[in-house]
Amino acid sequence: MSRLTLVAAIIVSTLLFSCGADETSNSKPIDDSGSDKTEVGDPPVNAKPEQFDPAKKEVQEPAGPLTGISFNEYEHDFGIMDEGDVVTYDFKFTNTGAEPLILDKCKGSCGCTVPQCPKTPIAPGETGSIEVKFNSKGKKNQQTKTVTVTANTDPVQTILTIKANVTPAPAPAE
Repeated sequence: MSRLTLVAAIIVSTLLFSCGADETSNSKPIDDSGSDKTEVGDPPVNAKPEQFDPAKKEVQEPAGPLTGISFNEYEHDFGIMDEGDVVTYDFKFTNTGAEPLILDKCKGSCGCTVPQCPKTPIAPGETGSIEVKFNSKGKKNQQTKTVTVTANTDPVQTILTIKANVTPAPAPAE
């Protein structure tokens, strides 16, 4: 019976902390030698500002011809909002290469951050946008979330960041 309790406790703590209320850490893991843990041959990542990306090691090289992508901005701050508000922002981009841009995957760092990427290829020189929806339900104080965009670009991934300062909902009256 105690094993079942231990397993349940591990699962609950993993769920609670996997999408925690405060994901503002910009720290990189350090190995025993004191150097940054970076694998030789890891594909470069577009990130403004540059941050640790745990999904970086899972990146696969894109198949086919590569192109370029440039966003008008890589970070958006929603400012102050009330807990429970749902807001959206469109990150606008341009295909800066000579090949069609194919957005393979857009993934939010948390279930509260949901990106919508174009499904059709973007021609060279053309523009598009990625809509990012942030649901502040259950979130409090300063929030920083990311969206990892994987495409047929070099580098393969581009990191977009959203921020918000969420005012906690008042406690229910007893």
